[in-house]
Amino acid sequence: MKKEIFQSIEIPKEIEAEIDVNTFKVTGPLGENKRSFNTNNLIFEKKDSKIIIGCKKATKSEKKMINTIMSHVKNMIKGVQEKFEYKLKICFSHFPITVKVSGKEALIKNFLGERAERKSKIPEGVDVKVDKDIINVTSIDKELAGQTAANFEMATRIRKRDRRIFQDGIFITNKSGKKM
Repeated sequence: MKKEIFQSIEIPKEIEAEIDVNTFKVTGPLGENKRSFNTNNLIFEKKDSKIIIGCKKATKSEKKMINTIMSHVKNMIKGVQEKFEYKLKICFSHFPITVKVSGKEALIKNFLGERAERKSKIPEGVDVKVDKDIINVTSIDKELAGQTAANFEMATRIRKRDRRIFQDGIFITNKSGKKM
């Protein structure tokens, strides 16, 4: 059954938001977030200090799309106010792991005593700081910060060995303020 569904987000005073067809641009004190969405039948409007997203004849799929876009826009607004921060811990039992950030790549040395370095990509707009055995990943874009943290975890994934015995690696301990 088709219904009329419209949802709105309040824009804080220090933040500016622009809508251009299917592209949202949010600027704030920490920077700028820009994102394009697939907008088949959806309506985007900016009235006063609100962003309104909806559809006049929405089905289940349009309702899902509206809710997804709403959460992305909320994350964009939150990101330009305060950065998203992920914390990772370097864990090892025998061979000490060293992590060095050089440019847009992190080098993980001596993982399980391997001679070859493992590499992790760092996307544009993400800051990575290594402090002994803690890695801090910060960004105004939640998805980029999460992807960078996942890249670190995937670079130290152990294959063909028993995970109960070989527990070395880099693991996420905090996801943007939430303990894991």
